[in-house]
Amino acid sequence: MFDISIFGTSSDSGKSTITFVIAKILQDLGYKVTPFKAQNVSNNSSVCDDSGEIGVAQYFQAKILNIKTSSHLNPVLLKIEGKGRTQLILNGKIQKTLTPREYYKNIDKLKPIVIKSFQKLKKNYDCIIAEGAGSPVELNLMDKDLSNTFTAKKFNTKIILVADIERGGVFASIYGTYKLLDKKLQKNVIGVIINKFRGDRTLFDDGIKIIEKRFKIPVLGVMPYLPLNIGFEDSQSLLNYSKPKKNPKINIAVIAFPHLSNFNDIEPLILDKELNVEFVKNSIKNYDLIILAGTKSTISDLQWLKKIGLFKELQNTITPIYGICGGFEMMFDKLIDKNGVENSPLTAENGLNFIDDNILFKRKKIVKRKKYKIFNQKVKGFEIHNGVSKKYPLFYKSKKIKGSFVHGIFDNDNFRTNFFKNLNPKYKGYNFQKEQKKIINNFIKKFRKNIDIDKIIKRII
Repeated sequence: MFDISIFGTSSDSGKSTITFVIAKILQDLGYKVTPFKAQNVSNNSSVCDDSGEIGVAQYFQAKILNIKTSSHLNPVLLKIEGKGRTQLILNGKIQKTLTPREYYKNIDKLKPIVIKSFQKLKKNYDCIIAEGAGSPVELNLMDKDLSNTFTAKKFNTKIILVADIERGGVFASIYGTYKLLDKKLQKNVIGVIINKFRGDRTLFDDGIKIIEKRFKIPVLGVMPYLPLNIGFEDSQSLLNYSKPKKNPKINIAVIAFPHLSNFNDIEPLILDKELNVEFVKNSIKNYDLIILAGTKSTISDLQWLKKIGLFKELQNTITPIYGICGGFEMMFDKLIDKNGVENSPLTAENGLNFIDDNILFKRKKIVKRKKYKIFNQKVKGFEIHNGVSKKYPLFYKSKKIKGSFVHGIFDNDNFRTNFFKNLNPKYKGYNFQKEQKKIINNFIKKFRKNIDIDKIIKRII
């Protein structure tokens, strides 16, 4: 019936949030809605129902809508490995590692993939909400922009601009973005949503008049600044999370790797009122648990640990340590990448020597979602990794050290409760799924009060 593109007037304007808010509101009104992002750049990914790998934002949006997840939601995914290396994932499957220049050189070959996924979704949904990426008016890259201008032009979507007022310069960002769009796209802009407004909303009444009368752009809503400590798409958003804790029972240090990835593993701990989570790059003293989370460049981040001195501290600490995927791999005797999967030139690096085996990086990535039995417990989770261990293919446990390749393990209430009770018997635990749903519903409810959905529907139908 109709499709919408969400364009940000800057990076991190809140496109992902606005996408799921509008999608959920439209779904509640009876429309069949799906999120979509033609091309995403994110080291934070998830395994969907068709066993493909997609950006976590699209997975998160789909789960909010309670629809089936598939690689069509995010047909092109780029994962930055560092040192000029980018991993290309198409239709949920890893293809190769290439440089940004190589990627852009072959951009036209990716357009049919985007078209096919969009058309596939269109057969099953009334409305596709296509999230953009960064700014839609990077003039030197507009002919290579799959997520913004290509999608909007190809499928003639209606366009909603999202402007982050907290950054400052909101009027210039709105006017500049709109005017730099070509005439066809300008005609499809139905309005702008002002996001992350703090303070007295009435103080922006004159601002609305300026945007609507001088710029001729309807204002569809002014959204209050509301922190949402779930669904983190990038590490910067995660590191800036806001969740004050009073008298926590357990203090946790998460090592803030330069290439930190799949950090949604930590979300159940961030929401837990009994746990205090801090991301650290220096001392790991005075904590009850240290977590080595996932990383897109395991050997590189292992070398970083050695450079800043945390490697020796980790080896000498008496504090329990838990490793997830890349962090788990660091615990082994040696990490060997003779195939150049993550590193070029080919690399081998001594690990923390906690686990008596080596990690070998294989060309074929293990990508699966299933039910597992680890640490004598049944859990739901998923795997995304190239590194493998012959002796410990899934997990390892000793008195001080625990680790696993499985992501999403702390989403499981029974596992999480037992895990932290072993650290502090006074720990009680909570229902993560229930709390997550409560937060999302309250978040959408507050946004619903500040968005003119009738005005949006009137302009898109």
